[in-house]
Amino acid sequence: MTTTVQNETVLSLLTNLGLDTSASYPALETLGQVDHRYLRDLKINVGNVLNSSQNLSKKHAYLLALSVAANEKHQPLIDSFSNIARQEGATDAEIAETLACTSLLSTNNIFYRFRHFTGKEYYQQTQPGIRMSIMMNPVLGKEFFELVSLAVSAVNGCELCVRSHEESVLKHGASEARVFDAIRLASVIKGLITVL
Repeated sequence: MTTTVQNETVLSLLTNLGLDTSASYPALETLGQVDHRYLRDLKINVGNVLNSSQNLSKKHAYLLALSVAANEKHQPLIDSFSNIARQEGATDAEIAETLACTSLLSTNNIFYRFRHFTGKEYYQQTQPGIRMSIMMNPVLGKEFFELVSLAVSAVNGCELCVRSHEESVLKHGASEARVFDAIRLASVIKGLITVL
């Protein structure tokens, strides 16, 4: 980093996320050298989606963030978001189910995207043969399980899955404002991971 302001912004962002401030973050350093304005925006965006939503509790915000970190295989954020979610009242069972849901949706997103892309009758009519028993009685509750499913599907770009889970989460009582905040959170965390 070339200036104190940039160092302070990065240090503050990393500290707020519970990440190791002594680790190397080459993309953040590159950004800091040429465009510190984005670092400030990123810090504000991350803080807003994790701590200032009127439609998501902090526990739910950090579990959603955990699902994106797990989907993107970013272990430092998986660890940090798990710890913060616990501090916000998440149980070990809820954290484990968030990880399981993310894995299942990553599987489904690939399968259903393939079906959608090909549009062939054989693939449409053949049973997937993918077990999904965790969807039946989730520890997280149906509404939040569907919200996590929707967020992961949006990150993975599965149109069919997004439409299905958005419809389902609304049927389970979520508002469109809650859905909007969840997707905004997922997009910001995905963007964060890009520069970490």
